[in-house]
Amino acid sequence: MAAPRPTTVRLKLLIAPKSQRVLYAEADKDFVDFLFNILSLPVGTVVRLLNKQGIEGCIRNIYESIENVGDSYMQSAENKDILLKPMVANYAANVALLLPTLQPSSYTNLYRCDNFNNVYCRPKVTTNPNTICPSCSCSMKHKVTFVNPTIKASGSVEVGFVKGAATYMVMDDLVVRPMSTESIITLLSELNIKDVGDLEVEVVGVGIKETVELLRALIWSRSKAVLTTVFLSGKKEPSVKSQPLH
Repeated sequence: MAAPRPTTVRLKLLIAPKSQRVLYAEADKDFVDFLFNILSLPVGTVVRLLNKQGIEGCIRNIYESIENVGDSYMQSAENKDILLKPMVANYAANVALLLPTLQPSSYTNLYRCDNFNNVYCRPKVTTNPNTICPSCSCSMKHKVTFVNPTIKASGSVEVGFVKGAATYMVMDDLVVRPMSTESIITLLSELNIKDVGDLEVEVVGVGIKETVELLRALIWSRSKAVLTTVFLSGKKEPSVKSQPLH
């Protein structure tokens, strides 16, 4: 059995206090899985998560147009619901619960026909239980159960996207790389930081509030300082100070 999915995770931020900038975050697989899973979120889901607040440009206009258009102009109510409440990729079931739970469209289940196992009827699925099978003309009303491919045949469960044995560095601009002493030294050299004693470490909790703000910053902000924006915005100085490389 897989372990329960966490609803909060911890990040260890390495901060340059003079510039009030996050140099990188030390993260485990739960946070990295969350970041990688963002790429599987449909645009409509992102707009809903952000409640359309702070969304600039035409994406918000498209979403609101779908909301406001009369049902008589849509091919069906199902089409409208699918656009406003798109189905999130099933792989997300194996990722930490760091985003608000959204009610998906009621029309995003998968269905098959009665003759699914018949050699003369080629396997097909649909999202609409009222669909007629193009091979055998039967109603496609039987719900199909999706089996996540990360569940191995042996019965062991490997959840998420990255391996849990490693620790990861997440840069301020959300570049992710495996963490090692060499990678830390290389980064500090690139940033021309000569005295690590001038740096500070802060451990922060990341839950729904923080991940929604992170999603907003990485998608709609032009700044590449995403971690700094989310975790240091409005703060005068970090609350914990220590030697970061021990």
